[in-house]
Amino acid sequence: MNNTPHAPVTVIGLGLMGQALAGAFLKAGHPTTVWNRTPAKAAPLVAAGARSAPTLGDALAASPLTIVCLTDYDAMYELLGANGVEPDPTTPIDTTPIDTTLINLTSGSAGQAREAAEWAERRGARYLDGAIMAIPPGIGTAEAVILHSGPEQVFADHASTLGALGTITHLGADPGLASLYDVAGLAMMWSVLNAWLQGTALLAKAGVDAATYAPFARQIAAGVADWLPGYAEQIDKGSFPAEVAALETDARAMEHLIEESEAMGVNAELPRLIKAMADRAIAAGHGGEQYPVLIEEFGKP
Repeated sequence: MNNTPHAPVTVIGLGLMGQALAGAFLKAGHPTTVWNRTPAKAAPLVAAGARSAPTLGDALAASPLTIVCLTDYDAMYELLGANGVEPDPTTPIDTTPIDTTLINLTSGSAGQAREAAEWAERRGARYLDGAIMAIPPGIGTAEAVILHSGPEQVFADHASTLGALGTITHLGADPGLASLYDVAGLAMMWSVLNAWLQGTALLAKAGVDAATYAPFARQIAAGVADWLPGYAEQIDKGSFPAEVAALETDARAMEHLIEESEAMGVNAELPRLIKAMADRAIAAGHGGEQYPVLIEEFGKP
């Protein structure tokens, strides 16, 4: 266990995010070793007190905790595999042990995360997968949310060190959960932004600028967010009583949005897509139930 106030840490990969991660560890007082294919990228961190490892092996051996922040999973395998090459994570060609805890903050899919966890176990490493819900300037602040998934004890052992990066969360033992939460968060983000853009385009036709509409849109978004806990309860119970409105009522409002968009010369593809899903649910007999019943449509291939 290395959950001490100033435990050493290694950061592999010094793009903008990797530099921000290493900088946050340094600021929190952790002895920080860094490594990058291009050593020059380590210079600002070395000037701030980091140690630049001469080799990747040295970097891995320097700390009980190694943060990997690379382009993708293939880049991780390429670096940590035999002679710098491991194209297939399911058939490792190097059995040299990796005696550290690897936390992979590289973006990828849930399937890739689970394969990486198995690969790390075969190499003798302890492993957590992660996702960064922040931009580089936010790292080291409470606004930076860092998701982790994998063995709970591995997370607990390093939680104090990881706390230097921001608000840290452990989602569960399944290594793929961090990636799934990541893309689920992106779905939420893009859906909110797309809905706002739809409304902004409509109002622009009437001479209302985006800045004028934004406060009203923010109020609506916050109000809808307040519905989520109650709607989540309906989904988890599989029961959708129409406490606010029936789906068939919402479908009529969707039709109105489509008609208004077309009349104003605004793209109606998004509302038409949503209306098509609602129509399928109504055809399946769910018209008298509440909006979250659409989870059955979203859950289909």
